[in-house]
Amino acid sequence: MKTKINISYQCFDIKAPFTASHISKCIAATLEAEKIGVPCEINVLITDDVGIHGVNLASRQIDRPTDVLSFPMFQLQPGNPPTDWEEYKDPETELVPLGDMCISLERAKQQAKEFGHSVKREVGYLTIHSVLHLLGYDHLDEGPMKKQMREREEAIASSIPGMSR
Repeated sequence: MKTKINISYQCFDIKAPFTASHISKCIAATLEAEKIGVPCEINVLITDDVGIHGVNLASRQIDRPTDVLSFPMFQLQPGNPPTDWEEYKDPETELVPLGDMCISLERAKQQAKEFGHSVKREVGYLTIHSVLHLLGYDHLDEGPMKKQMREREEAIASSIPGMSR
């Protein structure tokens, strides 16, 4: 199922060893795996630890950097997308605005080194993680919700070339 996806990128003075096409592939694979067949849009901000720290502080009142932040437009049920997306569509664009994601490339590089895999894999994993948040998944508990999200992340990552550990 090929879904039309409009992805808006912002990248601030980051010399990134990833490509927008890799992030786009990860977004598309996640939407396909979650059976999202409606035309949609996602905004992606690639920044560093200082940038994401500012976003984290302004949006969540958490005074520290993090690896990825997700800002869903809607409260969706994980693994159970709406059957009728009409009420979610932007009337001007005819796209469903799923939300925004913010990734710290600086943190992704650190975590890739720490976990012993490539920066490409880490950025891809963070992208998948963020899209799942936009689709209603969460990991506030250390139990079933987190397990469900981790299983989806790994299943989707394993389906994307270049995402092997």
